[in-house]
Amino acid sequence: MNSFEVNFDGLVGPTHNYAGLSLGNVASSINAGVISHPKAAAKQGLAKSLALRNLGLKQGILPPHERPHLPTLRRLGFTGSDEQILAKAYKKAPALLSACYSASPMWTANAATVSPSADTQDHLVHFTPANLNSKFHRSIEPQTTGKILQKIFSAEKYFQHHRHLPAGSDFADEGAANHTRFCQQYGAVGVEFFVFGRYAMEYGRPAPVKFPARQTYEASMAIARLHGLDPAKTVFAQQNPATIDAGVFHNDVISVGNKNVYFFHEQALLDSKKVLAEIKQKFGAGAFFAIEVPQQQVSVQDAVASYLFNSQLISLEQDKMAIVVPQECRQKKNVWDYLQYLITLDNPIKEVQVFDVKESMKNGGGPACLRLRVVLTAQEYQNINPAVLLTDQLYTTLNAWIDKYYREQIAPQDLADPQLWRESRQALDELTQILKLGAIYSFQN
Repeated sequence: MNSFEVNFDGLVGPTHNYAGLSLGNVASSINAGVISHPKAAAKQGLAKSLALRNLGLKQGILPPHERPHLPTLRRLGFTGSDEQILAKAYKKAPALLSACYSASPMWTANAATVSPSADTQDHLVHFTPANLNSKFHRSIEPQTTGKILQKIFSAEKYFQHHRHLPAGSDFADEGAANHTRFCQQYGAVGVEFFVFGRYAMEYGRPAPVKFPARQTYEASMAIARLHGLDPAKTVFAQQNPATIDAGVFHNDVISVGNKNVYFFHEQALLDSKKVLAEIKQKFGAGAFFAIEVPQQQVSVQDAVASYLFNSQLISLEQDKMAIVVPQECRQKKNVWDYLQYLITLDNPIKEVQVFDVKESMKNGGGPACLRLRVVLTAQEYQNINPAVLLTDQLYTTLNAWIDKYYREQIAPQDLADPQLWRESRQALDELTQILKLGAIYSFQN
C-alpha cells in the first residue's frame, strides 16, 4: 500500500520567549531571561518546513497554543479581569506567569505518540497526546493538543484518538521524543521503539541522580497497549542515566531513527548490544543499519551542544536519506567532521542539510523537536484537514500573518504587557480561520 511520512511542524507562537523553565535542558537554562525574537523564530521554522516540502516531503502545520494560558492562572487562584490576572501574576508570582507563557508547544515531537495503521491491531492510526506532567509548564498542553489532533484527523474510519495518560509521575510521558519506528517501507509493519528514562514501579533500577527522567517504562507500556501494538514488533529500552544527567533530557537528543537506519551515540542506551540485537531480530529480513557514534569522536557534551542527534532523518529518492541538522553542527569542528565522514560510509545517509533554527535551539529544541511524524496511507492522507498541509499559498499566507502580528523581540518584562496578550489572541483567532480548525482555544468558546 502506498504510504509515506508526513511531518507536522509546530508553528512558533507570537509570545515566544526564553523563560528557562526546563531543568535538565542545558540550552534552556543557559538562555533564561534572554531577549527572544518571535518573528524570526516563526519564520525560521516555517522556512525549514518549506525547504523539506521542496525536497519532496509532505509537510503539515500544527498551530501554537494559547499563551499566556489564563485558565491555568484562574485555576490557581488569580481573580479579576484578564488584565488584572496578568498584573497580579506578574507582581506576585512572576515565575508562574512565565510558565503560563511558555513557548514549549512549538516542539511538536512532544505533542503525542503516533502509531500507523500498519502496526495496530485495528488497522487505525492511533494518537495519544503526551501528558508532559514532568514539567508544570508543559502539563498545560495535552488538552489543547488533543483538540488540535482531533480537528486535523477527524475521520473515525481511519483515526483513533486516546486521552493522555493519567497525571502523576508514574506515567510521565513525553511523546514521540522518546519513540521511533523502524521499517523497510513506511506502509509495511514496523518495529516500534520506545525509550524510557526510569522505572516508576520497579525499585532498585538504575536512574539519573542530577536531572529528572521524563519518560517512564510504565507510560511507554501503556501507550503500546492502547495502540494495540504487537509485542513481537515492539522494543522497550532504557536510556543511559548518565546521559540524562549530562543534559540529554529526551532520547531524541542522543539518537534518531528512520526506516532501516538507527543513528545513535554509544552512550545513548543501557545495554546497547542487547537492545540492538532485539531490534534486528524483530525487524526481520532486510538490511538494518545501526550507526553508532563513538564518544571518542563526538562526546555526549558535544552532542548536546550541537544537537547532532536532534536531527531529522528524511527519506529521499532511490532509498537515500538526508540528515537535517542545525547550523550549530557546522560550527563545532569535530561534529562537522563526523557528518562529512558519515555520508561516506556504507549506509543510506548521503546528504547533510543544514538549517538555521537558532531561536528554537536557544530554547533547547533542534530540528527534530519541531516536528511530529505521522505515517499515513494515501487514503488516510486524503481524509485529514487539507488546510493544515503546507503549500506555496499557505506558506505565503502564514508569512504575511506573522508579519502582521509578531513582535521583533520580547524581553522578560514584556510578559506583563496586556497588549502582548491581546495581540496573541487576535493572531491565534485568525490562524484558526486560516487552518480551518474551528474553536480550539479557551477564549474562542
